[in-house]
Amino acid sequence: AAGSCRRRRLAPLNEDNGRFLLLAALIAAYLSAGATVFSALESPSEAAAQLRWNRTLHNFSRIFNISLPELRAFLRSYEAAMAAGIRVDALRPRWDFPGAFYFVGTVVSTIGFGMTTPATVAGKVFLIIYGLFGCAGTILFFNLFLERIISLLAFIMKACHERQLRRSGLLPPNFRRGPAMSGVGSLVGWKPSVYHVMLILGIFAITLSCCASAMYTAVEGWNYIDSLYYCFVTFSTIGFGDLVSSQNAVYQNQGLYRFGNFIFILMGVCCIYSLFNVISIVIKQVLNWVLKKFECRCCPKCHKSSARLGRRNAITPGARLRRRNISMDADGQHDSDTEGRRLSGEMISMRELTASNKVSLAILQKQLSETANGYPRNVCINTRQNGFSAGVGALAIMNNRLAETSDSR
Repeated sequence: AAGSCRRRRLAPLNEDNGRFLLLAALIAAYLSAGATVFSALESPSEAAAQLRWNRTLHNFSRIFNISLPELRAFLRSYEAAMAAGIRVDALRPRWDFPGAFYFVGTVVSTIGFGMTTPATVAGKVFLIIYGLFGCAGTILFFNLFLERIISLLAFIMKACHERQLRRSGLLPPNFRRGPAMSGVGSLVGWKPSVYHVMLILGIFAITLSCCASAMYTAVEGWNYIDSLYYCFVTFSTIGFGDLVSSQNAVYQNQGLYRFGNFIFILMGVCCIYSLFNVISIVIKQVLNWVLKKFECRCCPKCHKSSARLGRRNAITPGARLRRRNISMDADGQHDSDTEGRRLSGEMISMRELTASNKVSLAILQKQLSETANGYPRNVCINTRQNGFSAGVGALAIMNNRLAETSDSR
């Protein structure tokens, strides 16, 4: 049984792959559940609307003595005109400079309302090239915004944490942060909880959406629920296009409203993007917890033998691999494929024992160097040596700036 469990650990299905497959299964179940709910909610309304439309169409054809094929051809022409942006009521021009600027903003932010689309071949080709670099640059902007909003929240929360410690007597009253504490180094000794950051971002997103909804209700004439719906669809970059702001030809205080609309959409997208990334960290923690619950449950004998060997402090290949991963991590974080690994029950050879001692010596030298030179400068050195050592993207930003993202914290 122990040998079969070891073979499962050495198989390509490691913890990263297990987390990926578990997340894929959960997403598939989530999509199926959402499709079931929306089908149950919206399908009767769609069927009733189709029935009313067919009745109206036949009555119109009978009253005005127009054949159904001719009437359907006319309606197809109207649908084509509607897709091109032509409406019965007067609307703003779609391709003047303000309209085109609104369009490119929805393109690079991946909102994509769909109310304006290029009709020429040259416009479609240019959109492909323009969107390639524009979307990449906007995603980079979102990541930089995420990094700075997390740094700001961490600075504020650290100041509150230090004030609390000072009031409780754990810090001297004359304690002051030095110059090294004003930058990224202020996050070394203490990191904010990911749950607190998620709560703050959630409150800010709700407040921003409520304020924007009040503006859209007053200016566009929508009801408040539709305005909240529009804010979520837009800020989350879903962009259905069934509701689109700033599309009428004339508004009261039109320039001020367009500026406010731009600011609300920009801040809303950045805030919701940051909130989504924080929620993704929480989802990852839940997946890790589920994987640990299922780990080695099928083999209790192997689990008991591993626990017994762990109590005897036996040196195993798993322990050597964990030490190697610790030495390679600049932040002291454990790699995801070594978290929660259990002892395999095999003693290692003298060669592996020598290698483990060398790794332990390297860890000790690294810690002494960090203590002597200062942690922030050491991080910069490691970053210059390997730009991908701390990870890439929003998930790496969250792991480096927030606590409670791994078992080591």
